[in-house]
Amino acid sequence: MQEMNRLSHALMVAGLLAMQAGTLHAAVTAEEAKQLGSTLTLVGAEKAGNKEGTIPAYTGGLAKAPADYDAARGVRPDPFASEKPVASIDAKNMGAHADKLTEGTKALMKAHAGFRVDVFPTHRTAAYPKFVLDNTVKNATQARLSADGLSIEGAGAGVPFPMPKNGNEAMFNYLANFQGMSFVMPKYTGWNVDSAGKAVMTVQGVWTQDSPFFDAARSADNLLVRNRAVYTGPARRNGEALIAIEPKDYTKGDSRAWQYLPGQRRVRLAPDIGHDTPNSSTAGMSTYDDVLLFNGKLDRFDFKLVGKKEVYVPYNTYRFTYNDKPEDALQPRFINPDMVRWELHRVWVVDATLKPGERHIYSRRTFYLDEDSWTIVASDQYDGRGQLWRPGFSYVTQSYDVPAPSNVASGHYDLVAGTYYVNSWPGSGGMKVFDALQPEGSWSPDNLAGKGVR
Repeated sequence: MQEMNRLSHALMVAGLLAMQAGTLHAAVTAEEAKQLGSTLTLVGAEKAGNKEGTIPAYTGGLAKAPADYDAARGVRPDPFASEKPVASIDAKNMGAHADKLTEGTKALMKAHAGFRVDVFPTHRTAAYPKFVLDNTVKNATQARLSADGLSIEGAGAGVPFPMPKNGNEAMFNYLANFQGMSFVMPKYTGWNVDSAGKAVMTVQGVWTQDSPFFDAARSADNLLVRNRAVYTGPARRNGEALIAIEPKDYTKGDSRAWQYLPGQRRVRLAPDIGHDTPNSSTAGMSTYDDVLLFNGKLDRFDFKLVGKKEVYVPYNTYRFTYNDKPEDALQPRFINPDMVRWELHRVWVVDATLKPGERHIYSRRTFYLDEDSWTIVASDQYDGRGQLWRPGFSYVTQSYDVPAPSNVASGHYDLVAGTYYVNSWPGSGGMKVFDALQPEGSWSPDNLAGKGVR
């Protein structure tokens, strides 16, 4: 009898583990995947518009550059520059629009007189190369999570989980989002605006990213994305350089980073560049995993897929993203509302709560992922007391010449300190996107020393 009880208990535990594994790792069935290309786009967004007509049906996105685009500069003209706002929302009328505003947006309206959202017609501009779409359909039935949801297997060269069933899958869609095989911002900047309204440039340099995940020839490599920054300013940072590499399977290797500091004249491993370590590029106003609203390993939070909703978010922000006069955009307390275009889009909502026993300055984070581009377009971040602290936004454009979505420009507001920052801002230096990876030698730590020498 005792042996029977032990056997029953073992079978019950095995069943529970199987259920848990199925919840976390189950792939989409072939029957479910038939929705891709029919009711859903090939990356998993709803094809149809909303019933009010304020979100149009998806018709393929924006995949052709206008005649005045200069590829050598990489500054993309605004294809919607002549449009006018259809609505303007501020503290006085936000109650009528509350269901379509993030908590962070509403908090900013309450905290700062003059903060407003100018709403423009919605354009679903996200578009991708054919190979990304084809591989996304394959991934739908082959991709799976492993290592307790911290790694992906069976996916490559497309959106890993176009029909996500949990928060980790949705977050990996963002972490692996396609912005071109590689891109270079030759003169990106970062800015902090203090509580007195003074804008200070915190970083300037060359930022390079490539995505081995999208190269079929590199499918066996444990590489998701690689970033390299070579700093040219301000003067105190001139000559610094950094390489950061993220794997797709953390059981085979963790995140790696190397840093070159001119004063030490050597390249060293940088194990603390991640999670809630203060980010030097924002003078500590954000964490390293705040970059692009989130990056890095999913190990410290539980990510719950809440569902989908319609939200006003910055979108098709060409005027701001490629701005050539930061002094016109960076006003006290908040970015000049005249510079930022907002649109109504459907987003996936993912709630992240700090795991028991883990440490982080945020106790909870809510991420809003655009259904068409899989970029995080907004986030709400809460302090240890559960109070809303740092709402964030990314400023999405379509690199129509590739084609690929882009959300490189991003930043957070600090509701307590009355400050904000914008980082990885291409500005008038533009962003050049390539259809091949950067040379392999450029990712060597030894090469980093040569890049950073001043």
